Amino acid sequence: MSSSPPPLRRPSAPPPAKMRTAVLAAAADLALVLAFAAIGRDAHQRGEVITGVLATAWPFLAGAAVSWLALRVWRAPLALWPAGVVVWLGTVAVGMLLRAATGQSVVLPFIIVALLSLAVFLLGYRLVVAGVRRFGTSRKRA
Repeated sequence: MSSSPPPLRRPSAPPPAKMRTAVLAAAADLALVLAFAAIGRDAHQRGEVITGVLATAWPFLAGAAVSWLALRVWRAPLALWPAGVVVWLGTVAVGMLLRAATGQSVVLPFIIVALLSLAVFLLGYRLVVAGVRRFGTSRKRA
């Protein structure tokens, strides 16, 4: 009598709503990092609009991607902690390291502006979503 091995279990795919949330959060992070770069370039009146924004943004986009992968942010992409904080700090830290490694300027005032601006952007929308969800949940109970 031979016993067959148990069937291999495939990892379950995330539910469509959770996948959609992760995709939307990643798109929001991408758009907000691009907005940060565009605002910064505009404030310094630099030309080359599209290529310039991409040249400024790529180190920070790489930082956000590294953060998403390192923490597996897609599991709870809208959580302020740890997802939002790790994406924010990782975006700035890796972004600044890549800027320094590629000969772009990294000065204290820029680091401070990046920390503050990206905190408002990357943590801000997560706070708004949490507030809206909390408000919606409390209204359903009433």
